[in-house]
Amino acid sequence: MTGWHASDHLVARYADGCLPEADAWSLEKHLESCGGCALRVSRAVRATAAGPVLDGIREKILADVRGAVPARVPEAAPAGGAAVPPAHGPVPGAPDPARPAGSPVRTRPRVYRWPSAGPGAVRLLWALGPAVRGAWLPAVLLVAVGAVALAHGGGIANARPWLLALAPVVPVAGVALSYGPHADPMHEITAATPSAGLRLVLTRTAAVLAVSLPLLTLAGALLPSADAPNAAAWLLPGLALTLASLALAGYVGLRTATAVTGGGWLCAVLGPVLTAPGGLTDELGERLSRYLDGAPAQGGWAAAAVLCAALLAARRPAFHFLEKS
Repeated sequence: MTGWHASDHLVARYADGCLPEADAWSLEKHLESCGGCALRVSRAVRATAAGPVLDGIREKILADVRGAVPARVPEAAPAGGAAVPPAHGPVPGAPDPARPAGSPVRTRPRVYRWPSAGPGAVRLLWALGPAVRGAWLPAVLLVAVGAVALAHGGGIANARPWLLALAPVVPVAGVALSYGPHADPMHEITAATPSAGLRLVLTRTAAVLAVSLPLLTLAGALLPSADAPNAAAWLLPGLALTLASLALAGYVGLRTATAVTGGGWLCAVLGPVLTAPGGLTDELGERLSRYLDGAPAQGGWAAAAVLCAALLAARRPAFHFLEKS
């Protein structure tokens, strides 16, 4: 412990929610061992508009906890009058034969424990929740399995270009559906904590990529193709579009950013194909080869991903206020 304590200005910025994420984490770590600063922060937060809301949540949780405590009912004595020992320990308030008369009664509170998962596992599951539940995950499975089934069952000789055209948009859509009030029932509470910043967004983005990248790449490898890029050619474009969405989200919000990047990709790839006079699949294969095949194209996507990652790091403070309303 040092002699440092939170200043009034720091406490006020924390209560207003305008303290940067790193400073907020540092202050919360200090509050774990400093009761005086914790009391000042608590008073400052209660004085804001969030104070009555937090009080209501606290009272609701305490009421639910009190209602969940089971009542201890003494067992009935037999007709002869002899007391029957309780099956689960002594009844509260009943005399204990082993205790000397007149000695104080000591009670031990019942302890309720969480499941045996560690704190790190609980935090990780909480952070990943919206990214791996809901309709997005079944939709990805349906796209991958359905594409393979239709290609082989329907005898489509060149099905891979269509999957490659849609694959870069799938993780972008998953990111849009994994963060915000529409995805998380506790988003308002999450958004009021320092963990609502870039760290949580990147955690859920990593979960989306961990599911969609291998699944769609495997599906692409199983699809027949007469003349199209290889099944892994979409990985760098998909990563670059996802990072571009996150970087743009710092300016316009996550859903708007994903709509711009995902819609831009679909317009660039499918727009000219739909107006082409020749066969749609052949035209799509040629256009995808131009966008995805070869070292220049892949190098361009890699450079775009690095640039978007740098912009994302520069815009990190903006994510503390992302999707708060």
